[in-house]
Amino acid sequence: MPMRPAEEWVAFKMAERGGRGSGGHGSLDKSITLPPDEIFRNLENAKRFAIDIGGSLTKLAYYSTVQHKVARVRSFDHSGKDIENEPLYEISVQEEITARLHFIKFENTYIETCLDFIKDHLVNTETKVIKATGGGAYKFKDLIEKKLGLKVDKEDVMTCLIKGCNFVLRNIPHEVFAYQKDSDTEFRFQTNHPNIFPYLLVNIGSGVSIVKVETEDKFEWIGGSSIGGGTFWGLGALLTKTKKFDELLQLASKGQHTNVDMLVKDVYGGAYQTLGLSGNLIASSFGKSTTADKDPNQYSWGENYAGSSGLMSTSPDVYPMQRTRSGTFDMLEMDRLERPLVNLPLLKDPSTYIPDTVDLTDDAMARKYWLTCFEEALDGVAKRAAASQPDSVDALERAEKFRQKYWNKLQTLRQQPFAYGTLTVRSLLDTREHCLNEFNFPDPYSKVKQKENGIALKCFQSVIESLDSLGWEERQFALVKGLLAGNVFDWGAKAVSDVLESEPQFGFEEAKSKLQERPWLEDSYSQWLERLKEGPPHKCALIFADNSGIDIILGVFPFVRELLSRGTEVILACNSGPALNDVTYSESLIVTERIAAMDPVIQSALREERLLLVQTGSSSPCLDLSRLDKGLAVLVRERKTDLVIIEGMGRAIHTNYYAALKCESLKLAVIKNSWLADRLGGKIFSVIFKYEVPCK
Repeated sequence: MPMRPAEEWVAFKMAERGGRGSGGHGSLDKSITLPPDEIFRNLENAKRFAIDIGGSLTKLAYYSTVQHKVARVRSFDHSGKDIENEPLYEISVQEEITARLHFIKFENTYIETCLDFIKDHLVNTETKVIKATGGGAYKFKDLIEKKLGLKVDKEDVMTCLIKGCNFVLRNIPHEVFAYQKDSDTEFRFQTNHPNIFPYLLVNIGSGVSIVKVETEDKFEWIGGSSIGGGTFWGLGALLTKTKKFDELLQLASKGQHTNVDMLVKDVYGGAYQTLGLSGNLIASSFGKSTTADKDPNQYSWGENYAGSSGLMSTSPDVYPMQRTRSGTFDMLEMDRLERPLVNLPLLKDPSTYIPDTVDLTDDAMARKYWLTCFEEALDGVAKRAAASQPDSVDALERAEKFRQKYWNKLQTLRQQPFAYGTLTVRSLLDTREHCLNEFNFPDPYSKVKQKENGIALKCFQSVIESLDSLGWEERQFALVKGLLAGNVFDWGAKAVSDVLESEPQFGFEEAKSKLQERPWLEDSYSQWLERLKEGPPHKCALIFADNSGIDIILGVFPFVRELLSRGTEVILACNSGPALNDVTYSESLIVTERIAAMDPVIQSALREERLLLVQTGSSSPCLDLSRLDKGLAVLVRERKTDLVIIEGMGRAIHTNYYAALKCESLKLAVIKNSWLADRLGGKIFSVIFKYEVPCK
């Protein structure tokens, strides 16, 4: 939700107090002023609360509803009317309410002030109970009940910890990372695995607990340590003049621990190769000091990058405005998705599947280019967003807020590429979409798609007639060339959007002329043609569509029609929600209905359920095959799908270029970015045509 104007910000203030209260909650040394709308977001719509109060930090979670705008399309009733100059379908923007989970962490010092703020802004809570866990659930029970007027219902801390950990591991990709000090890439993020058990959980709080987790409900405590975050905080408070956790982190970032800690190399003169121990590993802390001066699993969830603070550096020298903005508060937001997401059953090995082709966290040159590319495109995106809502009086203001927020995210990522997990082109695109939605721009390209769909439909019959007049082999190449030409029409690529804006007459034939001549940059078309000639028809093809307009209507549908004519069933998968000018599931239903009215092959396939339209569960220009709509996965199994076709730069190059499948696959794209083309050894509008057959 958009934050309120600065003048409406409520200041948290706690003045210095002479002594500690009887409750023993402590006091602040100095007042703090924070913008709480950025921290306790959507609090007025909060339904349920839970709180975990440890020895040092408080973790608050609440479930709220979020009202935002969504773009809907609905077919007009054109029966008996002259539709030549009528729009293809109606576009409306409607209010939708969705569920969101908020997680906020802060020092226990602030608990009383935060409870006061929550109480003042609590409006719609559905319950009179707040679930609480941690040692502080006992210590602060009376304070919570008094401040909020809610009964504290205490839960077992370890059970909550395990259930929460399982929940996050299943729903947030790249939430787990390995840290390797002094490596070029310090943080290496892991993808979601289908089976998360068993795992060892080392929970570092005020102290440390080590828990072996075997199943959802089976776990055991196997060890721990009294030395943890509380130890750091306590020693820091005794040794320095500050008692603030964040200030201690900043002081620690400036210090040099090797002055007091004994390292492996101090003992062995270098690395201890026998055990594979690095020489820089700590052998003994302070070792030199003596000598030295509801069941959540029924849903899938996704991180809302627009509202999450990310993994921040503790150093004041690294982009300090991010830490200053949120004070000592870290934020994570997760949106509940409408449908459960699962792996594509055809992935060869889901546990090793990585969607993204390039890890920008590792690749400094690519990272610099893509961050600059997204920065340079930002003004155009903001302008497009404002123009998409000409009747809105505050569209320009909201577009500027979007621009500023996404710009800040990009600056954070310049300094800390790992802030939101593995940095990829996909995560940059998704973060931009999240920020657009944050400021109520649900589909900036809706009118563009509506217009282009209408224009392309008028050309469909002539394209089919032209194809049908060709011989079989000539037609196969024309179909592939049409599929590639359609993929040129991508408003997310600056080289294309500049052409489409400056040359309104640029069309299907013009796009064909832009394509690289064979041999293509990646070219296995001859093997594909041989497979069609010599092999039996495929049982079922799954096609992941890309753009609206010419792409899906004049590129994809003629290809679909040919497969159907061969006796192959087709599952056409489109985005569940809008992203750039990508075709959505709801738009594809209307487009397909119009094509079926013109073409008996499509019409009979729909009627006989040999052509099925499904949604992917995604609202991204890219494609993560480990997070697809469950209904799609079920259909893939039922229809014994043996061919997967992925088209477009986002789905077939930025993601899934190296994806290994159990069945045959086609990955097709036109490279519409000069830098990327040069890096791959080609030129702009070079063609990727990868036909892959799994090893037997």
